[in-house]
Amino acid sequence: MATEQQDKAVTETSRSDGGYEAHLERSRTVWDRWSNYYGQSEKDFEPIREAAIDRLALEPGDRVLEMGCGPGVNFERIREEIGEEGELVAVDYSPEMVANARERIEARGWENVSVQRADATTVAFDDPFDAALASLSLSVMPDVRRAVENVSRSLVPGARLAIVDVRPAPSGPLRVLNPLIWRFFRWYANWNPDGDVVGSLEAVFDTCEIADTHFAGTAFTALCTKRAAD
Repeated sequence: MATEQQDKAVTETSRSDGGYEAHLERSRTVWDRWSNYYGQSEKDFEPIREAAIDRLALEPGDRVLEMGCGPGVNFERIREEIGEEGELVAVDYSPEMVANARERIEARGWENVSVQRADATTVAFDDPFDAALASLSLSVMPDVRRAVENVSRSLVPGARLAIVDVRPAPSGPLRVLNPLIWRFFRWYANWNPDGDVVGSLEAVFDTCEIADTHFAGTAFTALCTKRAAD
C-alpha cells in the first residue's frame, strides 16, 4: 500500500496552473467534508455501480484500476470478480476518503487491494491494468480530458473502462432545471462545468458508448474499449 510519504508527494507532482490547483484543492476540501457521511448513502447508485462493474466482464487474476475510489464502496464487488489472485489498485485525492478506504481494506484483510492518494491526471503506474472503473469521479476532476488520457495509458490493449457519472439533463423538459442542477453538482461535489466527460471518452478511446441512462439522463453509464494490439 502507498505510504504517507507517497501521499504527501502528491502536491509536488500536481500541475502548476493556478485554476487547476484551485479546483483540485476545492475537491479535496469537499470530499474530505463528505467522507464522514458517505456511508449513510453507500446504497445510492449501488445497482448502477454494480451493473457498470458487470460490463467490465472481469475475470479471476485481472488487475483493475479504480480512479476516484472514495471510501471503497466498489472494492468488495470488484474483488469478488478478480479473486485473491487478482489485484485492485485504487486512487483518490481526498486524504479522508483514502483513510476510510484503507480502513475498509484492513478490516476485511484484503491483501490484494491497495489505495494511494494521488491526482488522477498525473499518477503513473509501473504495470498496466486489464480494466478500469471511474464511479462518480471523472466529472469532478480539474482536467477531465487529461484524466481520461492517463487512464487510457494505464490500460493494456483491448482493456475496458466503465464510467458512472452525472450531467445536466441532456434533453427533454427537465432541461429547464439545468441551472439548478449545475449549482447543486457544483456545491455537492465540486463538479467541473468545463469538463466534457462523454466527449473526452469518445476522443481518447477507440470505441465508447453510453450503455445506460438514469434519472432522466442526468446519470449515465459509459463503456469504452482501448484498441486491441495489432
